[in-house]
Amino acid sequence: MSRLPWWMGGILMAALLLMTFSIFGADRPLGASTYVPYAAGMIFGLDPDKYTYLKDIKAPGSWEGVMLLGALLGGFVTSVFITKSFRFSVIPTGWKKYKNNSVLSRLLWSFVAGFVMIIGARMAGGCTSGHFMSGMTQMAISSMIFGTVVMIALVVTGKFFYNTKDK
Repeated sequence: MSRLPWWMGGILMAALLLMTFSIFGADRPLGASTYVPYAAGMIFGLDPDKYTYLKDIKAPGSWEGVMLLGALLGGFVTSVFITKSFRFSVIPTGWKKYKNNSVLSRLLWSFVAGFVMIIGARMAGGCTSGHFMSGMTQMAISSMIFGTVVMIALVVTGKFFYNTKDK
């Protein structure tokens, strides 16, 4: 199977965002982190009157779980049936090659990196997917700042992580 051209990805993403913002879609920006407190509220039976944030996110949180489940299912179906590239690995090949074979190390660093990134995104007023997909398409200043900081951090981390010079 051949890959789609880059511009087709842009057109498909624009169509997704137009649908998401429209009254026929979610009628709000695309994001994912709102579902975490929404699900926690449901699982632990938290009272929205006591936790006002739960009241604020009731409508958006309810559809984001379906979106996240669809993304997971879509990725699985694509990797198994279309690209035939599915494999399960706790330690990716790049981690083994450049770091170590420790599952604990991989899980710890993944948690730390994810935690730092979501804290930064929430400080900027959104989540990573919300900033990159919805915020940047709306030219939101907080999303532009967040995106710039993430890209700089990506380059610095990549240089640190993939440092292959012999010491």
